[in-house]
Amino acid sequence: MSGIVLTGAALSLLGIIGLMLCLAKVVKAKKQSLSDEDMRAELAAVMSINLGSLFLSAVGLMTVAIGIAIG
Repeated sequence: MSGIVLTGAALSLLGIIGLMLCLAKVVKAKKQSLSDEDMRAELAAVMSINLGSLFLSAVGLMTVAIGIAIG
């Protein structure tokens, strides 16, 4: 059962790393003083990574909870 928990923790960690990457990209875009259209395009590109990372993190946390409940 510890394998399930460790797998879930790894998935959550990957999701959190992805969220940090999104945050870094947004901060970098804000520092560049982009135009409104360019900023919207940059944020639209980051949004898909953000949602994927959030999903991965949630799946990882569910996996950890299932592993704890089973074990």
